[in-house]
Amino acid sequence: MIPVKVLSVRYLANASGELCRGLGVPEGFSSLAMLTTDCDDATYIALDAATKAAEVEVVYGRSFYAGAANASTPNAGEVIGILAARTPGAARSGMEAALATLNRVGFEDLGGVPCLAHTVSSVGSFLAAEAGVPVGSAIAYLIAPPLEAMYAMDAALKAAEVKLCKLYAPPSETNFGGGLLSGTQSACEAACAAFRERVAEVAAQPRE
Repeated sequence: MIPVKVLSVRYLANASGELCRGLGVPEGFSSLAMLTTDCDDATYIALDAATKAAEVEVVYGRSFYAGAANASTPNAGEVIGILAARTPGAARSGMEAALATLNRVGFEDLGGVPCLAHTVSSVGSFLAAEAGVPVGSAIAYLIAPPLEAMYAMDAALKAAEVKLCKLYAPPSETNFGGGLLSGTQSACEAACAAFRERVAEVAAQPRE
């Protein structure tokens, strides 16, 4: 696994009302926890994990253009995520869960090509909304460089009884592509395996 670098973390125990309104924070959720990392997709999975571990909501999550290698400042990285909670303790608990998840989720290096093929066995509120599925559903989170992603997505959809919930058509902000598939946990794992296999195939032989 390619380690995710957490670049910055900050907490606001009682954020400005104007800032909260600007971010679309729910009423009463004025405690914020913020982070930046060098990997957007792993961070989105981690932010979703936070919603299952504490009473928090993901109120902001955005990828930066061109990816971590082209970050504008040392601590900007590739993504910013903001959690909101009713109390500072809940915000911190949610962030701790996100940071713990980042220790075990990340891209693989498949012959020099980065690939994320991860099954989330039970989504929280953040990824449930992104995929349009009920909280607790299983999803396959699939990301790779543009051609590899579209080629491998076809294989993933054919490998098991899964549904395409969200297609990230290339280029994304970070010049990748992929999507979210839903199904049983075993079906999602089969889709991940097929995706991974096809990405490795292209890495080994880019041209037929």
